Amino acid sequence: MANQINLDSHGEMLLRQFRELLPTLQQLADAACCLLRQALKEQGIYVTAIEHRVKTEKSLKGKLELKGAKYKSINDITDLVGLRVITFYTDDVDKVAVVAKGLFDIDWKESVDKRKLHELNSFGYNSLHYICRLKENDAPGEAKYPRFELQMRTALQHVWSTIEHDTGYKGDVKIPDVYRRQFNRLAGMMELIDDEFSRLRQVLTDYRRQTLTLVKSGKLDDVPLSRVTFRNYLDLKPFDRLNKRIAAVNQAEIFPVSVISYLPVLESFGLETLGQVQRFIDQNSDDAYQLALAQLAITDIDILSSNTALQYLCLVYVLKQGGKRDELKSLYDIINGENEANGMLADLMLSQAETLPFMQKNMK
Repeated sequence: MANQINLDSHGEMLLRQFRELLPTLQQLADAACCLLRQALKEQGIYVTAIEHRVKTEKSLKGKLELKGAKYKSINDITDLVGLRVITFYTDDVDKVAVVAKGLFDIDWKESVDKRKLHELNSFGYNSLHYICRLKENDAPGEAKYPRFELQMRTALQHVWSTIEHDTGYKGDVKIPDVYRRQFNRLAGMMELIDDEFSRLRQVLTDYRRQTLTLVKSGKLDDVPLSRVTFRNYLDLKPFDRLNKRIAAVNQAEIFPVSVISYLPVLESFGLETLGQVQRFIDQNSDDAYQLALAQLAITDIDILSSNTALQYLCLVYVLKQGGKRDELKSLYDIINGENEANGMLADLMLSQAETLPFMQKNMK
């Protein structure tokens, strides 16, 4: 057969050693992967995938046919077991590497950082490769485990490597220069994209830190209203005081829920900074309490959600702006989801609010 692999006696000896070692290799792959997965979880490092495999006999035969003479024994082959960690960002590769250095014994002579080779068309191969061994305390049983290979690369590098393999770019057939040039241009673009995603993440992280500092310092007028800044603002518990006033009407318990769904409502009011949100609270809290009192005093409700204060603040704001049934229903539609019952809630709200001082003031 054309594809039949013929090994010399030394290659056959190595192959027999591999077959005998196969159960140990599978144990090694499982153990190393489990240790690495747990360590990354404990360090809070989120990766897109952790893969592990034992080299197939077919793949090993091909390797032995080409360069079996360089190996004295099967333990000289360092990639019989392979682990691969795929990260989203380039700087996360270095974080994984730090974890690996603490977790495994690294053979630095055999390890290679292909990111430092700077080959023009090597983007897909710019991974960091460590040759590792389990530390004695982590090796299950009393068996002596061979070394294994750990590859660390980004998701884009992994995709590129797969594309190169699929297209046969690294195969035996010589690729015409026009196609090599296209590959090289794409490799450069992919590397730039990889770097830019990491840079953008750092920029956004810095922005979040800056806004959090501004929020904590009370400089709310300098902080634009967004999902991120609103979450930081909620750490200051801006609605707690009003929630407690309202809950005291019936000595109710306050049940915590998220209020992030109200962000589109606040944005629809034209609020653009956290300073404006704070003034919105300050200017409407007393009237929101009066509205809540008018509704709750005639009930025996003893559990309120922590979004109650914000809901009444929004209702009062709409009413003060001259909002009628349609505007109130639209507000309830945003809060509760579109529902015909929201029309009845709007009617009830109007009837209960019309006698309150702030409504009388608006009618003059």
